[in-house]
Amino acid sequence: MNRWFAVALALPFAALAQSWGPRSLEELKQETLRRAERNLYPLTGIKAEDGREAMASLQSLEPDDWAAAWSRIGERYFARGDYLHAWQVFNIGRWPSERLSTGKHKAYARALDAFQAYGKSLNPPIETVRIPFDGKEIVAYLRLPRASGPMPLVFGINGLDSRKEEVIARADGYLNAGVGVFAIDMPGTGQAPILIDVGAERMFSAALDYLATRRDIDAKRIVVQGRSWSGYWAAVLAYTEKDRIRGAVVHGVGIHDYYAPEWQKKAFSTREYLFDIYPARASVYGTKTMEEFLAYGPRLSLVARGLIDKPSAPMLLVNGERDTQQPIADLYLLMKHGDPKEVWVNPEGGHMGRSQRWPEGKVLAEVVEPWVLRRLGVERTMLAQAAAKDAAEKDAPKPPPSKPGPRVSVKPKGGTGSNVGDDAPGGGARSAEPTKGGTPGTPSGSFTGAPPKP
Repeated sequence: MNRWFAVALALPFAALAQSWGPRSLEELKQETLRRAERNLYPLTGIKAEDGREAMASLQSLEPDDWAAAWSRIGERYFARGDYLHAWQVFNIGRWPSERLSTGKHKAYARALDAFQAYGKSLNPPIETVRIPFDGKEIVAYLRLPRASGPMPLVFGINGLDSRKEEVIARADGYLNAGVGVFAIDMPGTGQAPILIDVGAERMFSAALDYLATRRDIDAKRIVVQGRSWSGYWAAVLAYTEKDRIRGAVVHGVGIHDYYAPEWQKKAFSTREYLFDIYPARASVYGTKTMEEFLAYGPRLSLVARGLIDKPSAPMLLVNGERDTQQPIADLYLLMKHGDPKEVWVNPEGGHMGRSQRWPEGKVLAEVVEPWVLRRLGVERTMLAQAAAKDAAEKDAPKPPPSKPGPRVSVKPKGGTGSNVGDDAPGGGARSAEPTKGGTPGTPSGSFTGAPPKP
C-alpha cells in the first residue's frame, strides 16, 4: 500500500456515504450509457461496452458499489497491460471524488498505479515531480517536448472532479506546438496536500518557485489554465502572480455569486452533473454538514478578498450562457472589473461553454489553445515556420502534371448536387447551420466588452 493511500484511508467518509442524486438508479444507468456512447464528460475515453457491463452490475447508488462496478473492468485491463484503458476505467470508478468512500479511494489508488505505467510508455514520457510544501509534498506531472533550450509552459490545474492525470494526458496539442505542460491537483482533490481555503493558492506559488529552478523551462513564459472549479484558481493567480505569468485561462467562471448559499442550493439539482454534486463540493472544503458548507464558501469570493479591482495578468474568460453549475453572472462581473479581459461566451452553451455545436474539444482547440499559444508567443513562431516551409515548397522543382482522366458528374437524386453524400430524396441537406449570436467572423458568442443590455 502506498504512503498516500495509507494516509487517505484515515479520512472520514460517513458524512458523504449516501448518493446525493439527482438521478434514480435507473436514470443514472441510462445517462451513464448515453454519455459513454457519445464520449461525453465524464465518460470521455470509456468504451461503450465497458459502460454497459459496469451499469449491468450496478445494484445501488452507494459510492462503493459504483467504484466496484468499474474496478472489476479496470483490473482486467491492468492484467492485460493495457494501462491507458485501465487508468480511464479506474478513474471513472473514483468519480467524482476519491474522498467520498473507501472503495473510491481504492479505485483512485489503482488509477494512479495504471497511470504511472502508462506515462512511462509515452514519448516524451511523463515526469512525476515532488515539491516540498508545508512539511508535506506537492505531487505533479511535467511533460516536455523533445526540443533544445528553455521552453514555454502551460500550468494546468484540474477541476472539481477531474484530476491532474487527465490534464497531462490530454496535452498533445501543446506538445506538438513545442510547449511543455505542468499538471497539478487543485486543493482538496487528488494528491493535493491541502484543502480549499483562503490563501490556498500558495500551493501553486510554491510550484511556480520550483519551475523557476528548471533550466529546461522558460519561467518568463508560463500561462495558467484553469478548468471548471479551478477557473477560480486561475483568476486568483492572475492577480497574485501577475508578474510571473503571461496570462490565465478562466474556463468556467465561479468567483463570487457561485459561493452564495442561494446559488449552491439551486445548483444541487442540476442534471448537467452526473451525480453527487454536493458531496463532491463539500469534500474539497472538508465540511461535514450543509450549514458548514454554505457558510464556508463566501469567504473565497474575489470581491470578499478584495482582488477583483486590482491589476492582473491578461485573462481569457470562457463559459456558456446556460451554465447551471457556475453562474454566468460571475463571468460578466469579472469582465467589468479591473484590467480588460478577453471573453468568449456561447449563448447556447452549458457548463464551460459546451453545447452540441460547440463540444468541449472544439472550445479547447478553437478558442482556448490558440489564445494560450498567442500569450506564450508560440503562434508567431509557428506562423514563421509555416511561411518558411511554404517558401521552400514553392522553390522546389515540381513534377510534370499528370494526364487528366475522364470527367464524370453525378447529381444526387432529388438533391442539389452541392453536398457530398447528399442522397436525401426531395432535396439536399444544409451544409451548415447558421451562426446564432456573436461577432461575425468569430466563434459563436465571442465578444470582448460588456454584454448588450436587455
